[in-house]
Amino acid sequence: MTGVNLTGASSTFPLTWDAISWRRVVAEVKRLQMRIAKAIREKRYGKAKALQWLLTRSYYAKLLAIKRVAQSTGAKTPGIDGVIWRTPRQKMRAVSLLKRRGYHPHPLRRIYIPKKNGDRRPLSIPTLHDRAMQALYLLALEPVTETLADRNAYGFRPKRCVADAIEQCFKALVQKTSASWILEGDIRSCFDTLSGEWLRNHTPMDKMLLSKWLTAGYIEHGMRYPTFNGVPQGGTISPALLVLALSGLEEAIKRVTTRNDKVNVVVYADDFIVTGASKEVLEQKVMPAAITFLAHRGLALSAEKTKITHVDEGFNFLGFNIRKYKGKLLIKPAKANVKALLAKSKALFKSHTAAKAEDLIRRLNSLLRGWSNYYRFAVAKKIFTAAEDRIYWQVARWVKRRHPQKNAQWRYNKYYRAQGLRHKIFSAPVKNKDGHQSVLDLYSIARVPIRRHIKIKGEATPYDPQFKNYFLQRERLKRILTLRQKEPQPLVTPSLNRRGIAGLHSSL
Repeated sequence: MTGVNLTGASSTFPLTWDAISWRRVVAEVKRLQMRIAKAIREKRYGKAKALQWLLTRSYYAKLLAIKRVAQSTGAKTPGIDGVIWRTPRQKMRAVSLLKRRGYHPHPLRRIYIPKKNGDRRPLSIPTLHDRAMQALYLLALEPVTETLADRNAYGFRPKRCVADAIEQCFKALVQKTSASWILEGDIRSCFDTLSGEWLRNHTPMDKMLLSKWLTAGYIEHGMRYPTFNGVPQGGTISPALLVLALSGLEEAIKRVTTRNDKVNVVVYADDFIVTGASKEVLEQKVMPAAITFLAHRGLALSAEKTKITHVDEGFNFLGFNIRKYKGKLLIKPAKANVKALLAKSKALFKSHTAAKAEDLIRRLNSLLRGWSNYYRFAVAKKIFTAAEDRIYWQVARWVKRRHPQKNAQWRYNKYYRAQGLRHKIFSAPVKNKDGHQSVLDLYSIARVPIRRHIKIKGEATPYDPQFKNYFLQRERLKRILTLRQKEPQPLVTPSLNRRGIAGLHSSL
C-alpha cells in the first residue's frame, strides 16, 4: 500500500483482504479525524465539512468501516437481506459497494429482547451494507461528537467506560461538605423518541443520508412500518447521534444554578444523575432545566424511574449502589445485580446437567470473569467472597446430582483439586493446543484484586494531540495492572516497579 494517497483509486490497493496493512489504514484515517476535530475546536465548520467529505470518500476509511462491521459482535446477525460476509473476497467486494450515489438503505429487521422488568425492548437491525455505510460516516462524525460532548458524559465515547462515570460520582459525593441529594434521571424510550427533525437540523453530516436512515422503516411479521422519529438501537451510528443530542445537558443545568448549589452532572447513555445541595435545588432549578433541554430534542424523563434521593438512603446507578454509611461513602455492586449473577450461574448448572465439566467451567468462567471485572473497582471484596461461596454450593449440588450413588471421596477425586491453601477447586482436565494435558479451574472471583480506578480527565479526547501522551500513559498503566493480575509474583522489570506505578498514578 506504499505510494498511495488517501483518496487514491482503489485499483492501486492490494486485491486481497489479507494483504492490507491495517496499521497504515488506521493511521491515515486517524490523521484526517484529528484535522476534523481541530477544525471544530477552531469553529471552522466549513473546513470540517470539507474534511468529512474527503474522509467518507477515502478508500482507507471504507476498508476500516468494513473491517469494524465484519469484526463486531453482530457480524453474524444479518438484516432483512440475510447477507453475511464470511470470506475475504466478500469483504473486498463490500468495500467497492460503499458509494453515496444511488444508495438506498433497506428497511430494518425488527426483533425484541427481554428487559429486567419483564417488558420487551425493540431492536432494529440494519443490513451489513447499511451498517458499513453508517460506520463509514461515523468515522467522520465521531471527531465532532467527541469535541462537542460534555465533560462528564461517559457512555458511547472512546476511551471512556462505566468505571469513569462511577469514579466521578465518588468525587462528587465523597466529601462531608459534598451534595447530599441526587436526582436520578432516566430518559423514557430515548432511542425511539429522539426527534428526527432536531437531528437533521443539528447533526453535522450528510443530511440526505441521515434522513434516509431515519426514515428507512422496519419489517415486522412481513409488514413494513414507517419511521419518522428515533434512531435504531442496532444502528452503528445511533450511539454517536445520542451523544450529540445530549451534548449541552450539563451546561444547561449549570446555567440555572450557582456554585453553592453543589451541582454535578454525570451522564452515561440515556441515564444520568445530578447532585444538589438540597431537594429544592433539584426540584425547582435542575428538573425544569433538564425537562426543557430534553423537550427540544423530543425526549422526556420517565416518571417511574426519575426520582430524588438522599445519599444516606443510597441509589443505584449503572449496576452500582452508591450510599453513605454514617458519613462514609461506599460504592458496592447493586443487590439486584448480585442476584442476577447467581441466577445466571444456577441456570447454567441446570442447562448443563449432562454436559462435560470442561464445557460448564468455560461458560461459568466467561460469566464470572466479565462480572468481576465490571465491579473490581468498587467495594466488592465481601460480595465477591459471598457470591463465590454460593457458587461453590451450586457446584456441589451439580456434582452430587450427576453421581448420586458415589461417595464424597470419589466425587472429590473426579471434580476437585487442591492448590496451596485452596481446597475443592472445581476443575476439569483439558488438552492444550500442543496436545499436553492441563487443568481448567473454575474462575475465582474472591481472588480478584480490588483496585481504585483512575478517572479520565473530563476534557481529554483522543482527537486532541495535546492528550496523546496522556492516553499513552493510561494504556501503559492498564497493561501493567493486567500483567500483575495475571502474575501473582512480583515483576522485576524496572518499568513495572512500585515507584513507576506511583508516578503514573500521579501523572494521571
